[in-house]
Amino acid sequence: MNDPIIEAHHITQRFGEVTALDDVSIAVPQGTVLGLLGHNGAGKTTLINVLSTLLPPTSGTARIAGFDVVTHRREVTARIGLTGQFASVDEQLSGYDNLVLIARLLGATRREAKQRTDELLSTFDLVEAARRPARTYSGGMRRRLDIAASLVGHPDVIFLDEPTTGLDPVSRLNLWQIVENLVADGTTVLLTTQYLDEADRLADSITVLSAGKIVATGTAEQLKAQVGQRTVNATLTDPARTTDALQALRTAGFDPVHDGARLTIPVGASRQLADVVRALDDSGLDIGDLGLGEPTLDDVYLALAHHTPAA
Repeated sequence: MNDPIIEAHHITQRFGEVTALDDVSIAVPQGTVLGLLGHNGAGKTTLINVLSTLLPPTSGTARIAGFDVVTHRREVTARIGLTGQFASVDEQLSGYDNLVLIARLLGATRREAKQRTDELLSTFDLVEAARRPARTYSGGMRRRLDIAASLVGHPDVIFLDEPTTGLDPVSRLNLWQIVENLVADGTTVLLTTQYLDEADRLADSITVLSAGKIVATGTAEQLKAQVGQRTVNATLTDPARTTDALQALRTAGFDPVHDGARLTIPVGASRQLADVVRALDDSGLDIGDLGLGEPTLDDVYLALAHHTPAA
């Protein structure tokens, strides 16, 4: 389960004078989720198009389950599913007919197509709407149908390109659960998203792209530690003693900043919360509010996603 099923080595993609991807390499183990973060135009969708055989790279190589995406397209496409940023199903057909059609195009018999369609409609909670035209579906239902369509062929790998864009919070949570279930069953997922909470919840590892280059990679916790820092946040009960508090904390080796009576003290470890409290208490200062702030993926995104890599 630790062998990479998605591999990209030094992928570069140029469109005329524009370099959309610049020497990008990734490796995704089977049964895991790689989250791709980056601003619009960072190269996320271009990388998915290369990996899913839709776009041959200008240079570099990529493999899915050991098969080259350029020289073995048929073998690759038989093992992948792709859900783009917009629903790709036929809105004039019912949800049921969409899935049956795809199954038949993939070579399933009528019986096999019906059986697979029934399975997916149940999995994605679309049974009651199965015979309705897809154009009558809500946004969340369309996205579920679109993902179901990408799973008709039992793919080993699924590419999800911003799958929850425009969905309401309940629909997003439902899709997150579906993705988690897929991964639990052994499916490998490459997910592009601009929702930081989405990457934090779903991704086993994260790659941050900016201007076509990888600017950071690691687990969510590793990236948070790289660009963020824990802080102790304290509010004094007596704002008039803010200067005393700042002096006490500096004497204890901290470098606090303040906004009125609100103190923010960067710390290297959560255990230093006790040291902050001790320093203030030894100076006779009362705290009305106290908390430990952890770095978030928002910090990662702000620090790295808009970073311009060196030429």
